[in-house]
Amino acid sequence: MPALILPLVDAATHWPERGGLIGLDLGTKTIGVAVSNPDRRLATGVETIQRKAFKQDAARLLAIAAERKAVGFVLGLPINMDGSEGPRAQSTRAFARNLAGLTALPIGLWDERLSTAAVERELIGMDVSRAKRAEVIDEHAAIFILQGALDRLANLRASPGAV
Repeated sequence: MPALILPLVDAATHWPERGGLIGLDLGTKTIGVAVSNPDRRLATGVETIQRKAFKQDAARLLAIAAERKAVGFVLGLPINMDGSEGPRAQSTRAFARNLAGLTALPIGLWDERLSTAAVERELIGMDVSRAKRAEVIDEHAAIFILQGALDRLANLRASPGAV
């Protein structure tokens, strides 16, 4: 049975209470990968995958999920500033559908508006060279996406009536 693909808050109802999540920032050439601890409080970077073919990329992601005993994926969805979805969001949804066919782990979609820009500003502020930024930007964006999702889920747990 293919995995469910849902907005983050809805996907969270299909994940067990504990267990790590894998955060993904899909770029055209790379995939940034982050993982949370089992209590879902902290996101840390894992690696940046150089994209090759979908099956190879998916095999690596599923291997990471198995190694980390992950219970789900959080996929950054690049929504336009006006709230619409453009070609990158459509491409991300297609990737999610293809990945869902290979795993039963529920996939939560999380609005990643401006995540790469925020990470780039942070790296520039830390005086990281342009070359080094290019190497780590997607992994750091995955951390940013996953941490934002974890914080949102923590806020929901703290105030169950909030949406």
